[in-house]
Amino acid sequence: MVVSWPTAGDLMSPRPITVQTEAPLSQALGLMRAHSVHELPVLRRKVLAGMITLESIARRTNLPLTTKAGHLMVLPPLVTAATPYPELAEKLLASGLRATLVVGRRDELIGIVSRTDMVRVLPTVVGMAQHAVEDIASPVGTLVSEKDSLDTLLNHVRVLEEHPLPVVDRSGRLVGAVGLADLTRVFWRPKAAGKRDAVRHDPRERHVLQVDVASIMHSPAITVPVGTSTETAARVMSEKSVSSLIVVDGGRPVGVLSQGDLLGLAVGVGLGGKSAKPTSDVYVQIHGLRGSADPETLGEIDQVVAQGLRRISRHVKPLLLSLHITPHSNHRSGDASVVARLHTDRGIFYASETEWNYFAGIAALMDDLGEQVRRAKDDARQRRRVGPLASQVRVDETVGDDALEAQLRTMTPQRAPRRR
Repeated sequence: MVVSWPTAGDLMSPRPITVQTEAPLSQALGLMRAHSVHELPVLRRKVLAGMITLESIARRTNLPLTTKAGHLMVLPPLVTAATPYPELAEKLLASGLRATLVVGRRDELIGIVSRTDMVRVLPTVVGMAQHAVEDIASPVGTLVSEKDSLDTLLNHVRVLEEHPLPVVDRSGRLVGAVGLADLTRVFWRPKAAGKRDAVRHDPRERHVLQVDVASIMHSPAITVPVGTSTETAARVMSEKSVSSLIVVDGGRPVGVLSQGDLLGLAVGVGLGGKSAKPTSDVYVQIHGLRGSADPETLGEIDQVVAQGLRRISRHVKPLLLSLHITPHSNHRSGDASVVARLHTDRGIFYASETEWNYFAGIAALMDDLGEQVRRAKDDARQRRRVGPLASQVRVDETVGDDALEAQLRTMTPQRAPRRR
């Protein structure tokens, strides 16, 4: 089937709100709040200089509101109006940003495309695969108690860059969620004499962060039950104007479905029809290293993953690999758990490993996935030999250990999904 993909020109918001490089942080935050956006293009007079994001602000410490926007810029991937949907999704996921800028022939700013814009049209994309939300949602990872203090959230800022954290009561039932936007109302607020500044590092204001999470969380959290289709989830995100949904089972959070998870699925569909080398079209998402991984580390991971994918490609065509890395210490090579979900043309495979470091964990995990796909191929070959009954077997099915799949869907709080 030929997939009809919209382009950046179809999706972009023209004439976006901008801020100058010399503008103070207070002005940028004011514009973000007033227009309910997380990203602002930054101009140096009339020339595009970069983009400022809510995530780039929250990641920094000791930020007075007089800080210039130019000091907080990130360099987003630039696209043209003709860039197709799968390429847009890939660029956004690779950069870890929620939006990208659209430029004209002279590199002038003509629009902005956000993940929200892309998710809004996702249900209408011809050829979009159907999955249950629990199949592609990230593990819940960190759970926050409604009685926790805001101080505890400072340890989870990188997780909050990806999606809101579920807030539960004493019985473990979902009562709300807390995200970056909720925190900014506390971190940067008016002070005496008309001045404004950050409070998170001011010892005189530390009492502000001792209040309960329940005092700033948004409630109720926007949820979908297990079994909901990705198409329905995309519609709910658009209707409720949220970037993430919490997947619940019996009132308890079992996963978090973000815009990035949906776009990753779109990337897999977009790459599925290509005919290049077996592993050159595999899109790899690595969660858990954003903001902390150096190029050398990523290069070593890429080598381990590439070797594993080459072995896997002998049996199936890999399309999308998601790795969730949870270090058990603050050191570069501490104990770590690694969970993987591999989308292929023959179904979805799962694996999990805990090793003395995440390089060893990823290597063992790729070996496990390779063995799974080999066995699946052998089983399919055996079924074909049995006779006509083999033709009734569905090709596009979820393959793997049922217990491990259930583990992924009800991940314990120690497994924190972080997307880079």
